[in-house]
Amino acid sequence: MSAMAEDSVVASSEAAIRDGSKSFAAAARLFDKSTRDDAVMLYAWCRHCDDVIDGQTLGHDQEADFRRGQAERLAELRRKTKAALEGGQAEDEIFEALRRVVANNAIPAIHPQELLYGFQMDVEERHYATLDDTYEYCYHVAGVVGVMMAMIMGARDPAVLDRASDLGIAFQLTNIARDVVDDARMGRCYLPDELLARHGVTSVDPDDPEQRRRLHNAALELLDIADRYYDSALVGMAALPPRSAWAIAAARRVYRAIGARLRSGGPSAWDRRVSTTRAQKLALLSTALLDVATSRIAPHRTNRTALWTRPGRG
Repeated sequence: MSAMAEDSVVASSEAAIRDGSKSFAAAARLFDKSTRDDAVMLYAWCRHCDDVIDGQTLGHDQEADFRRGQAERLAELRRKTKAALEGGQAEDEIFEALRRVVANNAIPAIHPQELLYGFQMDVEERHYATLDDTYEYCYHVAGVVGVMMAMIMGARDPAVLDRASDLGIAFQLTNIARDVVDDARMGRCYLPDELLARHGVTSVDPDDPEQRRRLHNAALELLDIADRYYDSALVGMAALPPRSAWAIAAARRVYRAIGARLRSGGPSAWDRRVSTTRAQKLALLSTALLDVATSRIAPHRTNRTALWTRPGRG
């Protein structure tokens, strides 16, 4: 592939992250160029797969009949992903991006395949009865992305990859808490039955104002759980190069702030999209430097034995 074509792959990936995730885009600016290129290419592939399954464009404008043909679309994603993982140059820039990321960083083929299994869980409309069920989903759609991102940054120690998985799980738990009402309107619920039951919720009704207080309390419990995974992730940052550690620390701060806004907003927080402003993101980028220093100078010793463990590490 020519240098111009390679630049096109990175440029289209940059556009995907700019329009698809302002939180990750802000943090990704802190990477060195090589790491950033691989990170945005991985993001672009992940975003594309998610959009194909959910009938969306960069996470927005969902098609009304998005469930129709999902299994076929998943099969096509698996076919194109398999071809990219086998090293064949792809005409589709999204899958060429995946091929390059995997080749550049010797990422095992099982990891992209695990992400697609997470989308399979959505296609099958998986039911989540226990927290372990929810953790399994969080790993496959986010924790394994954390593992691949850490590998892009040079991490290979399984203990460090465990912490990277923990950060991805924390991100997804935050997403679940933030999006529970919107997800319910799509016929999805990732909050497990056992957690909802503790707060007197049998099933989530997005249009029941009487339920909102109890549902918000359930979401707060999920955020409390996410905090344990955020704390675990801080430990792993000490093993990353400084600029990469700063980028990850920033993403951690921004996502955790989303949870904080959901907490402070009460049940009415769901009346609008819970997010952080550009000014807040910039402030959090600065604060994240303290996390990087803390992880190196006075490292946390968070024991993760009580946390869910990714497959192959049990």
